Amino acid sequence: MASLDDLKKRIASVKSTQKITKAMKMVAAAKLRRAQENAEKGRPYSEKMNNVILNLSNGISDKENAPKLLSGTGNDNVHLCVVMTSDRGLCGGFNSNIIKKAKSYFSKILNEGKELKIITVGSKGNDQLKRVYGDKIIENISFKESKNVNYFDADKVGKMVIKKFAAGEFDICIIFYNQFKNVITQIPQVQQIIPLNNEQDENISDESYEFEPDEDEILNNLLPKNISTQIFKAMLENSASEQGSRMSAMDNATRNAGEMVDKLTIEYNRSRQAAITKELIEIISGAESL
Repeated sequence: MASLDDLKKRIASVKSTQKITKAMKMVAAAKLRRAQENAEKGRPYSEKMNNVILNLSNGISDKENAPKLLSGTGNDNVHLCVVMTSDRGLCGGFNSNIIKKAKSYFSKILNEGKELKIITVGSKGNDQLKRVYGDKIIENISFKESKNVNYFDADKVGKMVIKKFAAGEFDICIIFYNQFKNVITQIPQVQQIIPLNNEQDENISDESYEFEPDEDEILNNLLPKNISTQIFKAMLENSASEQGSRMSAMDNATRNAGEMVDKLTIEYNRSRQAAITKELIEIISGAESL
């Protein structure tokens, strides 16, 4: 049995941890509100851009000479997977859920005998994947220095992907991220961004447009921006999901710490009572022997 001094130190230590987790929960709650607003505001823009591009693609007369970002290379032998996670931990299963989804896709690709290349955005994803897929990781990007999610970081990733595609380094590009639903629920997503998947988005409408100049010229300018836009949307969704998951994890940790303090306090009181009883018995026994 632990001594009274050890129990007292453990209680103090757990209470200190509880204060930290409670503070982290409050910080995550404050950041979540802004991140959730940004994610919700960003969704209509990415959906509308996909909508416009699909309408443009339907108006192309010469499908064989359509931009490669839209039509693809005609092969699916090399898959580039952009796995987007956080740079910080203590956020529950946020990173693990994305990695689990990505690993399932990796296994499928490799079992089909296709080549796999990975770009990790976020140090936590790289840490988990490099143990098994270290030889497949071609780039590791971290935005730890950026205080907030911004389009410039997303554009940096988008331009890197487009450059590799132009160099013929892959045929299909997939991004992995968490879609924010609420504080408790974040849904891992798999989205194909190169070539554009006509069936991937249920929110795409059947609206028709008339374009000037011709569709090919507009697509050549719009498609690269769409890559960065979809990556930016994923980063916004990830930011909200990370804060929601961290808030939930810190809430659970705070409650667990409280329960542990209660149990340790009961154990401390029992040990203290036993020590006092033992001392009284020794005093009485000594008095009787006189």
